[in-house]
Formats: sequence, structure tokens, C-alpha cells
Amino acid sequence: MITAVDTSVLLDVLTGDRRFGPASRAALDRCLQEGSVIACAAVWAEVTAAYEDPQDGVRSLEHIGVGFDDMDRQLAVEAGRAWRAYRKGGGTRQRILTDFIIGAHALARADRLLTRDRGFYRPYFAGLPIVEV
Repeated sequence: MITAVDTSVLLDVLTGDRRFGPASRAALDRCLQEGSVIACAAVWAEVTAAYEDPQDGVRSLEHIGVGFDDMDRQLAVEAGRAWRAYRKGGGTRQRILTDFIIGAHALARADRLLTRDRGFYRPYFAGLPIVEV
């Protein structure tokens, strides 16, 4: 089982978030026990941006067992398609394109997505199983 993971879950764990950290850690541990956990370049960028030294972020992701999984042109196009549909449907800029990159990557490269972004991904990535924190 391959699980793609969203940025919020990783930041909960890596920053020791008091509200979401314990539940995110438990969900991440469960996914790691059931197979591998991967993150796309956008997630790696968002996580490492939280560190003064980005290499500390890289080491943290590697330490907890999150693999880097790049995306190809077709995944980028799919993310753009989904974001455009969101905006045409009245979606605000509250959601950024990165959210759609994460969803497109998970749909194509993983069996499911681990996120605490309840309900957001389902309408835009039909068929993507969601593990919610």
C-alpha cells in the first residue's frame, strides 16, 4: 500500500503541533506500517520551507520515512485542470494550486492520500481514497 501524504500532516508531526500532532502522528505511523509513504515535490518544498536550514527538513522527512516522489508533465496538467474546474465553479483563491498538485500526484502515484483537509480533495479527485486525520 502506497500512501501519499499532505503537507499539513507532516508539519503537525514535525512541529509537534499540540492540537493535531498526536492524531497526525498516529495516522502517519499506521500508514507506514501498512506500506510506504511518499510526498510530491510540492509537499517537500512546503515542509522544508518551514526550516531555517532546508536540509534539516530533508533529514526530518527522511528520518520519519517519507519518500520523495517526483511528478511528470501529465500530472502537472491534471493538477491545472482540477484547479481550473475549482475556480470556474466559484472556488476562491483560499485554495492554492499546490493543493491540486498534491491531489493529482496522489491519484496517479499512490493508493490513497493521508490528509487532515477533510472533504476538500473528494470532489476534484474522484476515486482517490482519503485517510483523514
